[in-house]
Amino acid sequence: MEWFNSLDALLKIYWIIAGITSLIFVIQMIMTFMGIDSADGLSADFDGDIDANGPFQFFSLRNLINFLLGYGWGGICFYDTFTSKVWVNVFAFLTGFLFFLLFFLIIKQILKLNRDNTFQIQDTLGNVADVYLTIPGEKSGKGKIQISVKGAFHEIDALTEGEKISTGDKVKVTKIIDNQTVLVIKI
Repeated sequence: MEWFNSLDALLKIYWIIAGITSLIFVIQMIMTFMGIDSADGLSADFDGDIDANGPFQFFSLRNLINFLLGYGWGGICFYDTFTSKVWVNVFAFLTGFLFFLLFFLIIKQILKLNRDNTFQIQDTLGNVADVYLTIPGEKSGKGKIQISVKGAFHEIDALTEGEKISTGDKVKVTKIIDNQTVLVIKI
């Protein structure tokens, strides 16, 4: 305690902010991993165009904690770097803002994991594919194409209204016949 009492008043404030927010941050992290953090934001009593039920709330307790965590530790780190306390405060503020932005970017990337990337044959329409098995001409039989949709390759039955299309040729999907078959043209 003697160490703390010997500190400058501004440095004491940074240590108090860093200590309290670090403790809250650890508790939030533990609750997140346990699945207990269902209520992230504070309810605000004002009128505006902010979607309070959105996946990322600009004004939330978590964002405040992330900012103050960066602000407190930034102030501690930059305290001896600058002689002017104004610059220490500026860099502490910037560090807090960077913590907030880092959290925002992480949440944005996590929300991408929530997308539905299941294969839908409608997603093949207009795409270019490679002929995997020769497609007989004039709808006289099915061949197969290999097509990339949402970063994954799929083999799909294919028909053509034109002449036979050989293995290895490039085709474009022009129409969906059914859930497993498409109509293609050679390109």
